[in-house]
Amino acid sequence: MPALPGLTHTAIQRYRNGTHVSVADVVAVEEPLDIRIRARGVTRSVAITMRTPGQDEHLALGFLFSEGVVGADAGALEVEKSKGRTIAEADNVITVVLPPGQSVDWKRLERHAYTTSSCGVCGKTSLAQVYAAVPYGEVGGTGLRVSPDIIRSLPDKLRSAQELFTQTGGIHAAGLFDPEGNLLHFAEDVGRHNALDKLIGYALRQNLPPLQQHLLLLSGRASFELVQKAAMAGIQLVAAVGAPSSLAVSLAGEMGITLCGFTSEKGFNCYGGAERIL
Repeated sequence: MPALPGLTHTAIQRYRNGTHVSVADVVAVEEPLDIRIRARGVTRSVAITMRTPGQDEHLALGFLFSEGVVGADAGALEVEKSKGRTIAEADNVITVVLPPGQSVDWKRLERHAYTTSSCGVCGKTSLAQVYAAVPYGEVGGTGLRVSPDIIRSLPDKLRSAQELFTQTGGIHAAGLFDPEGNLLHFAEDVGRHNALDKLIGYALRQNLPPLQQHLLLLSGRASFELVQKAAMAGIQLVAAVGAPSSLAVSLAGEMGITLCGFTSEKGFNCYGGAERIL
């Protein structure tokens, strides 16, 4: 098997047809990542997320951007791996360095006034607060039109590219496509939110946002948090292999996002924004 950073081997007992045998299996790695910010000489931890190692720089940038902690210029920020005292700390701590003179509202972070991947909609009284935090505003009106056949083709294309899922069967993915259905980039992680943050962080480094002429495919369900992150990046069409939640549907409608669920080669359901589908 190819050696990938997000995989590890473990001994298991495999039971089949009334017998069992000792074999080596492959599982996805899950480790904590401490995301920190350094501003005006002060370094503080912003979040600790359980993730699959790999693309940690993209994960940190995507997380901080999609949570509204840093702005649309996040792709230009310096990112440092920890020079910690232990191997674990060096591998699992990453610091985003803000330019001289730029500050952070630490109290705002402590109050979780803006949603985090773990807390969902805590600290919000309405979807209008999410709308106010989106840097590109409502994403409609850019002329994006997509064929239903393109949308149906996305899951198989993403699945074919997922090396970690192929070997473990237990990992999520987010894929970024152009309107013709070409897979431009994807990210895998044990966390659904992390996979999308990695994808957005990559796009920030490439100076691509707002992603108004791109399609997003989620390997699982479409939750409020994932639609929120898509809105932050300016994505107009979100398709998910699984079902959307009611709040995800509401947010997509508020933001003018086309939201598709139960997407497969057989078809999909459109929960709003059908005017973009030819």
